[in-house]
Amino acid sequence: MTGVGAYLPEKILTNDELSQFVDTDDNWIRQRTGIVSRRKASSDELTSDLAVKAANQALRSAGVTITDIDCIILATTTPDYTFPSTATIVQQKLGAENAFAFDVQAVCAGFVYALTVANGLMCSGQGKTALVIGAETFTKLLDWKDRSTCVLFGDGAGAVVLQTDNSNKGFGILANKLYSDGRYRDILYVDGGVSTTGTVGHVKMKGRDVFKHAVEKLADAMDEVLKLAKLTSSDIDWLVPHQANIRIINAMQKKLNLPDEKVIKTVSAHANTSAASIPLALNYGVTSGKIKSGHLLALEAIGGGLSWGASLVRYGRPD
Repeated sequence: MTGVGAYLPEKILTNDELSQFVDTDDNWIRQRTGIVSRRKASSDELTSDLAVKAANQALRSAGVTITDIDCIILATTTPDYTFPSTATIVQQKLGAENAFAFDVQAVCAGFVYALTVANGLMCSGQGKTALVIGAETFTKLLDWKDRSTCVLFGDGAGAVVLQTDNSNKGFGILANKLYSDGRYRDILYVDGGVSTTGTVGHVKMKGRDVFKHAVEKLADAMDEVLKLAKLTSSDIDWLVPHQANIRIINAMQKKLNLPDEKVIKTVSAHANTSAASIPLALNYGVTSGKIKSGHLLALEAIGGGLSWGASLVRYGRPD
């Protein structure tokens, strides 16, 4: 993982602004979620637009050009169109003529899924340089009268560049583990779709159930990737979790016995940006100087499906 990038829409929607049109207040939201504000895409701002801006930053960060990109994988739940894939639209907008492109849909776990898929493709010889993007205009799925969901989500995009490395110095993606369980689909879902209602629908969630499953399942997933990599939580330099809720992040931090100085937290300013939340947090960690080349990063996320997973990444490249 040699480069990172991010983009957030200009519009900042604060808790106080939300309280003007939904029955909530700043204190209620902060106490339960840790969220202070979120970004909201404009009506003419597409998911692909956000993705392209994050991707261009990641390319500059990695020191590569668009002609170097062999593969574009976009994790999103809010595509521009039913088809074609938003990744192909991003490919066209970037001018990535040498790349193949496709979407991955695993909601909030989408970035971990996309990272795992990219790693598998590159290890099998399907390219030497890949763009992995998480991008969402999630606010367009919200019912703004439902305070149990509309306070939680925001829009944004993050991207990383992956490059093959034959140095055998332990950099790159060390381990991944993916899971899903459709028995719990009704605790976090959208009540619309092409073959059901013919509409986009709105987000529906049973918050307490999601919290319970998130803490248990993410802890198990992280244990598994650490075992696969033959490492322990004491080896982790940074936990870069899905930024859904400060309580879930703090519970994972406690289970891994990590101090605040080893956890990237952006949920207060970004809210839950679904598949974009981990790459947005990665970008913050790198650009703020916290995450440095050689650091071991633990990534984890859970979303609708239920779908969840974890990854261990040695960031940067050998000198």
